[in-house]
Amino acid sequence: PLHNNQRDGHMRQSINHGPSSYHPNSVGGGCPMQAGRDMGGFVSYAERVDGAKVRARSPSFFDHFSQAALFFASQAPHEQAHIVNALRFELGKLQSAAIRQRMVGMLSMVDEGLAKNVAEGLGLSVVKPERPLNHSIPADGKGADFEPHPTVAPRKTSPALSMARPAPNIATRKVAVLTAPGCDKVAIDALDKALAAAGAVTCIIGPHLGAMASSGGGDVRAEFSLLTASSVLFDALYVPGGAAAVETLLAAPAAVQFVRETFRHCKPIAATGDGRRLLARALDAPAQDARASNSVAVTAGVVTGPDGMASAVAVEFATAMLQHRFFEREAPLAPPPAKRLARPSRARTGR
Repeated sequence: PLHNNQRDGHMRQSINHGPSSYHPNSVGGGCPMQAGRDMGGFVSYAERVDGAKVRARSPSFFDHFSQAALFFASQAPHEQAHIVNALRFELGKLQSAAIRQRMVGMLSMVDEGLAKNVAEGLGLSVVKPERPLNHSIPADGKGADFEPHPTVAPRKTSPALSMARPAPNIATRKVAVLTAPGCDKVAIDALDKALAAAGAVTCIIGPHLGAMASSGGGDVRAEFSLLTASSVLFDALYVPGGAAAVETLLAAPAAVQFVRETFRHCKPIAATGDGRRLLARALDAPAQDARASNSVAVTAGVVTGPDGMASAVAVEFATAMLQHRFFEREAPLAPPPAKRLARPSRARTGR
C-alpha cells in the first residue's frame, strides 16, 4: 500500500503507523520513503494533448442552495430549532442591520420557514434577495446564465442527514458515576459490569481523588474530583445510593450543578436509592417523591430505581444511552426561587 505524509488534514479518519511522517529520518528506519519506478511509484507520462481553452463552469456549480435545503428539511424538529437558534445567535451579533437583512434573504432561498423563524428572532421581515445573486460574471457573460438554480426537488429528505435516531450500540460512551464516601459499592459494581459488557466506560467522580470507603465495606476509587470533572466531558450520568454519600453531595453546589447541567444538556441520567434525592434537588422536584417508587421508572431518559435494583436500572439506562440525547427536556428548567435576605433594621433618626 502507498501512503503520503499529509497527516494533519481536518477530520482525517486514517490512522497512520510509524513514529515519523517525514523523509529522510533516523527514528523510523528511513520510512516513509519515496517509491521509485521499480516499487510502483508514480511516473509522469509525456502525452500530447490538443483542445480549445475555455473559461466555463459546470452547470451544477450554480446550484448553491439544494444541499442546504435538503439538509434542513431532513432534520428533526428539535434539530431545526437548534439551527434557527444558532443563526439567530450569530446574526444577532452583526452590527450592520443591512447585512442581517441580506442574510435572512439568502436563507429564504434555502427554506421559507427557516428564514421566517430566524427573522422573527432578529426583529426583521423576510425580503427576497435582489438579483443578480452571483456577481462573479465574466465580461462577456450573461447574468441569467450565472444565476443560482436548484437541482434537488424541494422538501426532499434524507434520513442519513439527521442524528435523531438511536445508535446501534453504546460502545465507547463515557458514563460519570457521581458519588462520595459512604456510597453503595454493590450498586456501582453492578451498573459498571452491565455497562462494560455493552462497551461503555464508567468513571468515578467524588469530592476528592483516591479511595472512598463505601457503606458496605470496601473502597471505591475516584478518578476525578468535583474540582477537575465537568458534565460536558461525559455522555451520561449515574448517581448511586448511600445515605452518607448523598448527604455529602447535597451539601456540594458543584455536585448539584453537575446533575443540573447533565439534565439541561438532555443526556441520559440514572439514579438508585438515595441518589434520587440528589436528582430531586438538582431538578427542583418535590422532595417527597424522591424515594417514593419501589420499581424502575423511566421518564425522558431519566432512569430511577430503589436500592438493590441497580442491574435492572442498568438495562434501562443502557437503552436510554442508545438515544444519546432527550431533547423533549429542552423546555427551560424553572430556576429555584430567589431567597430574600432580611434587611437589618435601621433606627430612624430625626433631622
